[in-house]
Amino acid sequence: MDALRLPDRLTSRLPGRLGEKGDAPVVPLVRLHGVISPQPGPVPRAVINAASTEKVLERAFGTERVVAVGLLVNSPGGSPTQSALVADRIRGLAAEHEVPVLAFCEDVAASGGYWLACAADEIYAHPTSIVGSIGVISSGFGLEGFIQRFGIERRLHTAGKSKSRLDPFLPEKDEDVAWLRGLQDELHGLFRQWVVDRRGDRLTGGDELFTGEVWTGARALQLGLVDGLGTARSVLTERFPDAKLAPVEGRKPLLARLGLAAPAAGLPGALGAGGAADAALGLVQAADIRATWARYGL
Repeated sequence: MDALRLPDRLTSRLPGRLGEKGDAPVVPLVRLHGVISPQPGPVPRAVINAASTEKVLERAFGTERVVAVGLLVNSPGGSPTQSALVADRIRGLAAEHEVPVLAFCEDVAASGGYWLACAADEIYAHPTSIVGSIGVISSGFGLEGFIQRFGIERRLHTAGKSKSRLDPFLPEKDEDVAWLRGLQDELHGLFRQWVVDRRGDRLTGGDELFTGEVWTGARALQLGLVDGLGTARSVLTERFPDAKLAPVEGRKPLLARLGLAAPAAGLPGALGAGGAADAALGLVQAADIRATWARYGL
């Protein structure tokens, strides 16, 4: 089985193009694009999580002649746990290989996206980037009146008084909201501490930094949320003029590498009786991802 992974090891050591000098320093570029979620996306590479980034990060930091690793961050956030897992892995690999990490905020590095950016030693943004949103959000629907209107009776049986907490088909309870607020405050505190630990005295703003507000890249520079303005190419070519910028991507599925399309997930005809339900679930997930990006006008 190990022989099947040989191309990966060889690829990470080859020059990017034929004829390039083999002894040139390299800056691998890892793209972190998408909503941060433990669930796979409705389309490939639509989400960021620990599982999807593990091999890519290992290949980037394990590249021969690596002088730095660049993170191209474009994410409106998502799961705090997955944000922390990916960020911790980046820090672990950076320490293991003794390689500096530079993050570059693209359209948006907000909420969990900014959590990822803070895994870098230095953060850069475009003046028009959306940066920040250091906060925690939960959302849902209250559907009690909906099922009553259509005469639907829902039967729910639990063992444990808290198992039905915040059920969307039950009236909202004050004690449930208080519990949720407490959980959000705890997560917010962890997020805040991560930013303070990573940015230190570079932060020039006060408590306003942790209200969940977002700023342009230009304003984020004034607040100390980023270290400079510029793109990955402009900054890295200036910092490492002799280095080759080498994008590192995850391996595509076998069918994609052979130029064949895999059956679309969730299509009723492709998946039989359960296909319609899967398709509906995929549409809901896609809508949720779209709504997350839409918070920032994207």
